[in-house]
Amino acid sequence: MEPRDEDLMCRSQVGDRSAFEELVRRYRGPLIRVAASKLGDRLAAEDLVQEALLAAFAARHTFNPQFAFRTWMWTILLRLCQKHRQRESRPVRAGGSIDPMCADANAGCHESGLDQLLVSERQDLLHQSLTQLPEAEADALRLRFFAGLKFEEIAAAMDSSVSGAKQRVKHGLERLADRLQMLSGGES
Repeated sequence: MEPRDEDLMCRSQVGDRSAFEELVRRYRGPLIRVAASKLGDRLAAEDLVQEALLAAFAARHTFNPQFAFRTWMWTILLRLCQKHRQRESRPVRAGGSIDPMCADANAGCHESGLDQLLVSERQDLLHQSLTQLPEAEADALRLRFFAGLKFEEIAAAMDSSVSGAKQRVKHGLERLADRLQMLSGGES
């Protein structure tokens, strides 16, 4: 049985670097997927995730094991993404490749050139559509579907109620569906 994240973090707090390395192994890929979706830039996302992991390591002594490490980590990432976008003070760049299944360089997705082009176009369309949503709804969708968080975890990471997190996901999905239908030439 694998140790819980909170147990690994407690071990990290007393100097066990391998425990924190295990947390990095568990979270790096999902963190990059969410950051890449939010920023529209895979390289910037990798840098930001590295910064988030370093911040978590530096602040490891402040972690309270009564709370979920997962929520704590996602909160750090979302805040850093927000700060990054404020620093950049320009619109999110479109065109980043954000396939949640292939975001890791080692994911090993093998497709023909045409299949890759079609997937890339769908990813670009999804990314562009997410950037058109209110930020809270887009972030809730990213946390739910790219990171696989439960509504309780989304609520904690976004400092909202569980009901609020559910509403953000619901409204985000509705807006996203409307936008995608409009872009594909369908009627709303």
